[in-house]
Amino acid sequence: MTTTPPFTALQVMQDAPVIPVIVLNDLAYAVSLARALVAGGIRMLEVTLRTPQALACIEAMAREVPEAVVGAGTVRTRADVQAAAMAGARFAVSPGYTATVGQACRDAHLPLLPGVATGGEIMMAMEDGLTELKFFPAVQAGGIAMLRAWNGPFWDVRFCPTGGISLTNAADFLALPNVACVGGSWLVPQEALEQGDWARITQLARETLNLNKNGL
Repeated sequence: MTTTPPFTALQVMQDAPVIPVIVLNDLAYAVSLARALVAGGIRMLEVTLRTPQALACIEAMAREVPEAVVGAGTVRTRADVQAAAMAGARFAVSPGYTATVGQACRDAHLPLLPGVATGGEIMMAMEDGLTELKFFPAVQAGGIAMLRAWNGPFWDVRFCPTGGISLTNAADFLALPNVACVGGSWLVPQEALEQGDWARITQLARETLNLNKNGL
């Protein structure tokens, strides 16, 4: 593990218009999926810690697909952060924010995109030096209207809206000045995984590169 993060949170967000939110129940899919997404131009991959196989999938992706930058999502505790770092994760994404998780990520040298849904949560993250945040659940928590409202008081914060984002509405979110990227699960359809349709996943990844990503 390196002593300094190879990426900042903002660099993770700016790499592509979309960070895929990946839920894997089978280790057998992990490496082929990572290769398919990288082939489509998406290298920042968020593998959520929602399944028993997640850490093994992160480890396999990180080892076998060096072009990918594999991160851990659904990070909720210090133990999650430590396990993700040991598995080879290079950034972390959390559904909410606590100072404990923030400190754990600093200790592990992992850039963190913490989830926020209120002004108070944004201020708590900012107190700990975090200005690149995940807006979650984006659509359910106010969507585009909320992000527009936040752009005034939190003009120096950049967001990755996640939750309810699809290819249909992603461009509308990306057009906002305070949105650096979006998170979405549509890049990895369950049926494509089960069928081993890696060409479809590569094509979905390529389509996201045509979305309007803001220059920050």
